Amino acid sequence: MSANSKSPTGNFFEDFYIGQVFHHATPRTISDGDSALYIALTGARQVLSSADTVAHAMGYQRRVVDDLLAFHIALGKTVPDISINAVANLGYAQVKFLRPIYAGDTLSSKSTVIGLKQNSDGKSGVVYVQCEASNQDHQIVMTWIRWVMVRKQDTAAPAPTTVIPELDKVVDVNHLSVSADISYQLFDTQITGSDYVWDDYEVNEQIHHPSGMTIDESDHTLATKLYQNPARLHFDATQSTYQKRLIFGGHIISVCRALSYEGLENALTIAAINGGSHCNPTFAGDTIYAHSQVLDKWQLPNREDVGALRLRLLGVKNERLQDASMAMREENGKRIYQPNVVLDLDYTVLMPRKTK
Repeated sequence: MSANSKSPTGNFFEDFYIGQVFHHATPRTISDGDSALYIALTGARQVLSSADTVAHAMGYQRRVVDDLLAFHIALGKTVPDISINAVANLGYAQVKFLRPIYAGDTLSSKSTVIGLKQNSDGKSGVVYVQCEASNQDHQIVMTWIRWVMVRKQDTAAPAPTTVIPELDKVVDVNHLSVSADISYQLFDTQITGSDYVWDDYEVNEQIHHPSGMTIDESDHTLATKLYQNPARLHFDATQSTYQKRLIFGGHIISVCRALSYEGLENALTIAAINGGSHCNPTFAGDTIYAHSQVLDKWQLPNREDVGALRLRLLGVKNERLQDASMAMREENGKRIYQPNVVLDLDYTVLMPRKTK
């Protein structure tokens, strides 16, 4: 018997089929230590993840686990089955944050294959999955769709019938989860150091966040281990087409979100990620800057204390953008990004409104 017979090889592109369901291994109980390490690695400053007193005053049980930390952990559960043999994680859509998550909650993840498309070179293909994460009470706390490029092990294996799912461009305002138990009415903006609330932002307004962050090898590898994401191209340079370790795209999202705090201090929670692309690779030594653009703003049904802002978050490396329009161009119906643009994320946040 081979000594390696029990070592999993993971799924290659030819192993996936439409309707395939994965109940991912290793549930994860999130601790206060996880949250502290997340702050240390990203510099996140969102107040509801920082202060019990503020969270409790608004109706939460206590401070919440950062939305992106929970998302990365839930996504990390899917990697051994979905993307352990990935060339790249390509994008996200329809991410919905449905319930607050607290230290002590245990997350489990499940994925269903909803799309497949073999690439023209026959060496890899794109796999689309619908995912959900549940807590220890079997309540779904978040759902999302992502797509990854996965290697073929047997290049002679026949290509599957192409199925590309139709994805909503935006999570509708009526589908955002805003608990009736949470009140923004008495939120004190002195807590965040900024007076700007939902009413003060205008559609098409751009915010050039002032700070940058240079990514270290230790930062991104610790962060990826924190999420228990074992994707090999983040740890083993020989598994990367670039012959060096690729920084996990989720870490870039978190760094950009942390950098965007200055100018969006009162964006208290993420309600949805409408879509996103990792446009170019990032490596250790790159310095990340963030730019935001207000795409839309919505009043929420039956709520006068809180509104929703739809934002575009651009992450760029080593050189700032002067204008969001410089990030990309349309060519033959396709988006062509500038080489220094590493993230284009469309997401929706909840923000207090001015009291009447």
